[in-house]
This record gives sequence, C-alpha cells and structure tokens, in this order.
Amino acid sequence: MTAVIGADVLEAAEEMTRALVARRDGDWSVPAGTLSWSCWTTAAHVAHDVLAYAGQVTGSPDDGYLPYDLRVSPDATPTQVLTVVRACAGLLAAAVDAAPPDARAWHFGPCDPSGFAAMGVAETLLHTHDITLGLGVPWQPPQRLSALVLRRLFPDAPAGDASEVLLWMTGRGELPGRARRTSWVWRAAVD
Repeated sequence: MTAVIGADVLEAAEEMTRALVARRDGDWSVPAGTLSWSCWTTAAHVAHDVLAYAGQVTGSPDDGYLPYDLRVSPDATPTQVLTVVRACAGLLAAAVDAAPPDARAWHFGPCDPSGFAAMGVAETLLHTHDITLGLGVPWQPPQRLSALVLRRLFPDAPAGDASEVLLWMTGRGELPGRARRTSWVWRAAVD
C-alpha cells in the first residue's frame, strides 16, 4: 500500500485553494452543500482538523486529542481562511514527514503518520466538495488523492471511479446499484 505523505496533504490544500479562490468574493455565509455549516465555517473547520492532526502526530498522545483549538478570526476573508488551511496543511505535512513510520498517536485507537495524512487529505477534499456545492462551483476530488484516501481509510470501498467512490463512501454521492450511505466511519487506527 502506498503511504500518504506530506506532499499529498499539501496537494489537497492547493487543490482546495485552486477550486475556491475564484469564488472568494461569493457569499460564503451560505450552507456548504448538505451541511448546516456555512462555506466559511466549513473551510475554517478544515484548518482546525488539519492542525489537530499535526498536533497529534507531534505530541503522540495515546489516549485522546490534545486540549487545544484553532480559532480563525471571524473577520477573516475567504482568501485568508484558505491561507490558514494551507498553513495548517504545511504543519501537518512537516509533522508527517518528520515522524518515523512506526510512530503512533491517538485517533480512536493508535494511528500512524500516514493515517493522519490520509485524514487530512480526506477532510480537505470532502469539505472542498461541500463548499463547491454551496458556492455553485463544479468540482470533483482529484482521482489520485481520492484513491490514496480510499486505500488508507476505506479498505472495504468498492471498485470504481475513485472520486465517485469517495463521495459515495462518505454519503455525498450516488453509485449505480448501491443505496446512498447515510452513515459512515473511516478506519485510521492501525494494529
């Protein structure tokens, strides 16, 4: 299995920016797709999660999340929020690439650096999809990154177009011949 690495996290954050920067002057107060969060709040959530994953990798707690939080200024523009996402992605990328492969930290069980990188990529891609729906931007997650996420976090994923399968696995899309998913969990912990 190909490990998810820091460069993949950075690529996902750059893809998010590429997909959304042209709509930076749009109404980011609208809901992000089917979420109850606004597009702005959803982008800030991505930054929060990616930073939390970086902290887990570097702090190596074995029993829970570190007790800190990211607060993006409510006055931040969409462009600034995207910059925060890229900054936090840089921190996760650096943490993942600096950690030994046998390092473990808590995420509902012991998780390796590649798992945290995969979760960072997943959060970024999935919520970019949510935001693009809210802003009316046609966009699909990139195939290569979607395939990495599926291999690492969804080992039971069916075969098919990786972007479509990722969206289906997370209740965001349809797959022919399969019921729409209403709940899901990824598997980041390793034995």
